Amino acid sequence: MKFRRKPRENVEINLASLIDVVFILLLFFVVTTTFTRETQLKVDLPEAASGTPPEQTELKQLEVLIAADGSYSLNGQQLLKSDLSSLIAALQKESEGDNSLPLTISADAKTPHQAVITAMDAAGKLGFAHLRITTVEAQVAP
Repeated sequence: MKFRRKPRENVEINLASLIDVVFILLLFFVVTTTFTRETQLKVDLPEAASGTPPEQTELKQLEVLIAADGSYSLNGQQLLKSDLSSLIAALQKESEGDNSLPLTISADAKTPHQAVITAMDAAGKLGFAHLRITTVEAQVAP
């Protein structure tokens, strides 16, 4: 006796719904991912032929970084506004009213002169007496 075989059904997997699920997962991961943004300023210090290295101290120190575009950063925290009043407020908050702390101004070599003067004016209005401006040692031309 001869049995007849049923013809095999061609089985296909529908990939359209799988692709939809993959794109939804991709969208979910993109939306929920947090991107870290570095807030540290890159500063190229100006050169000077003479100078003294800063003394090592146990006191808390304040450092104002001024970028080439004139934006300010105080102890690694960038200020939202680059004006005198916000710089004064940030210096008061960080120093907690102690104007005997050493204050270092590190300005980029291409910083506008007005930005440095504004930082010095803020320090002067708050009564900071120990003020330093950082530079790098000038290289001797061969």
